[in-house]
Amino acid sequence: MRSFLNALGVCCLTGIVAFAQSSTPPKPTLTTRPSVQTNLPSDATVDSFLHQQFGYQPDLTWKISSIKPSTIPGLAEVIVVLANQQGQQVTRFYVSSEGDRAIVGDIIPFGAKPFDPAKKILEKGVTGPSRGPKDAPVMIVEFGDLQCPACKAAQPTIEALVAAEPNARFVFQNFPLDIHNWAAKGAAYADCVGHASNDAFWKFLPKTYEEQPNITAENADQKLTEIADQSGVKGSDIAACAAKTDTKARVDASIELGKSVEVTGTPTLFINGRRVGNFDKQLLDVYKKLVEFSAKQD
Repeated sequence: MRSFLNALGVCCLTGIVAFAQSSTPPKPTLTTRPSVQTNLPSDATVDSFLHQQFGYQPDLTWKISSIKPSTIPGLAEVIVVLANQQGQQVTRFYVSSEGDRAIVGDIIPFGAKPFDPAKKILEKGVTGPSRGPKDAPVMIVEFGDLQCPACKAAQPTIEALVAAEPNARFVFQNFPLDIHNWAAKGAAYADCVGHASNDAFWKFLPKTYEEQPNITAENADQKLTEIADQSGVKGSDIAACAAKTDTKARVDASIELGKSVEVTGTPTLFINGRRVGNFDKQLLDVYKKLVEFSAKQD
């Protein structure tokens, strides 16, 4: 999917957009930002923009997920689902208040301790199944979607990372995407398996990824019930639990937790609050270094 995203006119989707006020060195001071109005582009304008960018690719479709003010005053955030025969990908870009410029990439946290806000939110808010010591110096949090092909592809590398860092705590949080037609049901089953048995969950997750190509919206209940049985819990009980409103509330709370730390796609990992998007299985050694570095920080 990355190849056609590059057509937005930038080299890649990992560009960094950082805004900071300058002041006279050597002692920077914080000043109050003036109020800036955010002008949101219309659906029609965004659709026309995407048509101009991608209209030459007949197999590519898109859906506008949201248009809202970003965390940076004056910039509008646009989230779009792009799809072709290779699959689907959620991406976002930012539009200037004048409406004549767009920025593709991530807005990243800035400051002396840039990852602390997300770290504190996650430490307080995580509720998913976990592995590793609860008082570990590093907490790795994955927001995942059981129907997501990228999550399936990343799972062996994430497992290798967790195995290589036994002193880190690893937590899985459900984040089913709207673009997947049985992901919400998968999240409900995963939530119920995790509540029934933490050990069973860590069997349920890889088994579900293994069966992912064979699961459809029509047979999801049957398949997920069977996988729950194979994972060491009673499938019929899990199916009953998955249909309860309490379960949906827990899954919704996990989604809201992800949104509060700006998760828009899966898999997204956080290492002590440091977001790792566009997870790349070839960067395992880099992720290990991030874990080891994070463990040494105050």
